[in-house]
Amino acid sequence: MAETTTHILLVEDEAALRVAVAEQLADHGFTVTQAESGEQAVVSLIEFAFDLVLTDLRLPGMGGAGVLEAALERYPDIIVVMMTGFGTVKDAVEAIKRGAADFITKPFQFDELQFVINGALEQKRLRSENAYLRSQLEARYRFEGLIGTSPAMRELFQVLEVVAATPSTILITGETGTGKELVARAIHHAGSRRDQRFVAINCGALPETLLEAELFGHVRGAFTGAIGNRQGRLEQAHKGTLFLDEIGTMSPNLQTKLLRVLQEREFERLGDNRTTRIDVRVIAATNSELAKMVKDGTFREDLYYRLNVIPIHLPPLRERREDIPLLVQHFLERLGGELDPPRTDVTMSQDALRRLMAYEWPGNIRQLENTIERALALGRGRSQIDVSALPEEIQASGQPVAPSALALPVHGLDLDAYVTHVERELIRQSLERTGGNKRQAAALLGLKRTTLVEKLKRLDRPPASRAS
Repeated sequence: MAETTTHILLVEDEAALRVAVAEQLADHGFTVTQAESGEQAVVSLIEFAFDLVLTDLRLPGMGGAGVLEAALERYPDIIVVMMTGFGTVKDAVEAIKRGAADFITKPFQFDELQFVINGALEQKRLRSENAYLRSQLEARYRFEGLIGTSPAMRELFQVLEVVAATPSTILITGETGTGKELVARAIHHAGSRRDQRFVAINCGALPETLLEAELFGHVRGAFTGAIGNRQGRLEQAHKGTLFLDEIGTMSPNLQTKLLRVLQEREFERLGDNRTTRIDVRVIAATNSELAKMVKDGTFREDLYYRLNVIPIHLPPLRERREDIPLLVQHFLERLGGELDPPRTDVTMSQDALRRLMAYEWPGNIRQLENTIERALALGRGRSQIDVSALPEEIQASGQPVAPSALALPVHGLDLDAYVTHVERELIRQSLERTGGNKRQAAALLGLKRTTLVEKLKRLDRPPASRAS
């Protein structure tokens, strides 16, 4: 069953007010994560796709305007409601101009706040807009078609900017589907060889004899079926870039020939005794552990070091989950534009986005792209993709959990009382979700039914008086 809880990020530096509002929101069925500063809010936004952000305008350090900007930058379809004790028309207009859904002045009654929140949620349900990409896919999030804001991707972009200007051989490693060829193309198009050809060949897709002919070319009569001269990929890539994908599958014989090409920058076509000199940059890629293959004797050590002049490792998607919203919207726009008629107004619900961010993605970016393509196909005519359009394994990948935003108050707290409060609240929610069925509620909490019953008895018992 699809998740229906509305997740709210509450940002307020006044602890008493923050806790009170959070408790009231929780009592009305919302799931609330608290943040006492703008900086803490940004961390929570990176880790989780909230439905709504409720933030004070005036905060120490990063203010509410910064939280608003960070929230919309990452999730342009998110709802942001501003709170302020300085309720001037100028503040309200400025917040709305920046993208806030609504504005409420302090002090306020909870009924007022609930009215504003419900109104903003209803507003979101009624609108279908395409504000996502314009603010997301800016140049600082990209490198020649690569997309990401995660630390790993930003570090990668810095490396690519440097290596693109060099002629050195590069070895790209990473799991299947992480975008190794896309990185190779990015390096080519950012470098001095951009006006020349980028030639790619998958070493694992061809048997040895065909791969050798494809790579080096042949002359007429070199083998049965060679009815004429033919350029190989090496010659085609002269002055440009040759991309050798899945280099770990190459046979020992071809490894030896490739080593000579890298050392001498020359080769012979099959059946020819004339030497051809070339100027080509080689970028290789593999999902195999070449260093281990060298130890096992299945890959030449000298070739490995020739290829591994500049190593680049691509992280799997599960290690850069914060990039998923950007990638999702990129695929929605590109794939939606290929439909007949084109659909570039489709968005992803926050609930569905949470499932995508919680999934492990064994097939990485390629699997994510296929998932979005499937969802678009199943959701023809809909302006928003929901959980039901996602594959079953993603729907069943486990409920995503909001990040913890616990902060120890300056003057400390009563830990026992706090833990008891949390325990009581989780039990209350489990019973509410299961309609009071204690067995099902216990299963949700990972408890036996008898343990849950004992906890209920203990929590209903008045606390014992403590000696001073």
